[in-house]
Amino acid sequence: MTKKKGEIVAGILAPHPPHLVYAENPPQNEPKAECGWEELRWGYERLRRDLESIDFDVMLIISPHWQTYIGTHFIGVPHFESKSVDPVFPNLFRFDYTIDYDVALARAIHDEARSDGLVVKMMENPDFRVDYGTIVSAHMTRPQWDKPLVGISSQRSRHYYSVEVMQEQAITLGRATRRAIEASGKRCVLLASNSLSHRHFTTESDVPEDMSREHIYNHHQYLWDMQVIDLIRSGRSTELMDIMPEFVEQSVSEAEAGSLGWLISALDYPSFGADVYAYGTVIGTGNVVAAWFPGRAGEAVGAKTTPAGAGA
Repeated sequence: MTKKKGEIVAGILAPHPPHLVYAENPPQNEPKAECGWEELRWGYERLRRDLESIDFDVMLIISPHWQTYIGTHFIGVPHFESKSVDPVFPNLFRFDYTIDYDVALARAIHDEARSDGLVVKMMENPDFRVDYGTIVSAHMTRPQWDKPLVGISSQRSRHYYSVEVMQEQAITLGRATRRAIEASGKRCVLLASNSLSHRHFTTESDVPEDMSREHIYNHHQYLWDMQVIDLIRSGRSTELMDIMPEFVEQSVSEAEAGSLGWLISALDYPSFGADVYAYGTVIGTGNVVAAWFPGRAGEAVGAKTTPAGAGA
């Protein structure tokens, strides 16, 4: 019997400020909030409603807070249970997690990436602590925790080479991810766990959820965020990748970690627009919740040719 071809059913830009989980008050998180950051939280809520109508098997995620400096690593342990404490906001995020991982798909992506010349490694340490970026994005997207994850590190070639090299590595990884998914027969949701502009406040108000203190850090980075959102909404993915290095440099964007570039590449540079659910600030950073749904656009991911020069 012919094996069914796997596919990417959604690609999501899923920012991970721990403040959002804090304000949701899930039972796994110790600190409790009164309210806060409703625009982003309600955007995630609308996203979750749309995902309920889509059947999928696994969520794949790259987080800027799992940083590796020699190659890209993939979680190769099937289950973790522990507590995650945000090192910057321990007053907001002390989260008890139980997470299952799809090791078979992780290894398949690992092997495809290695065949493309990337330096890769399976992470098989049973005492590994899952980073808060992964946890926040996964929780806000799927708080039921009923789907396994594929965890992929952010290899930080930006720090010892350049933003351009980092994005080229992410693009190559995206292509390898797409091939592995197609061969797996699985229906996958991809999460790029990052904010857009990322210059943030260095002090916190006495009441963290005091929304009278919340605003974008400066107008300059707001304009950059709006330009990127316009490209996302209008399906101009090639233009987005063309300006990515400048966007990263000018707005101190968390997209420098490669997760958004990986997502765009894995989606094969979508020419259809993403659904934008929310834009909002958290301690001055710009965050957008957005999703590409290839099935809605009538495009099979991987069925068309990547635009000339885009990640070649």
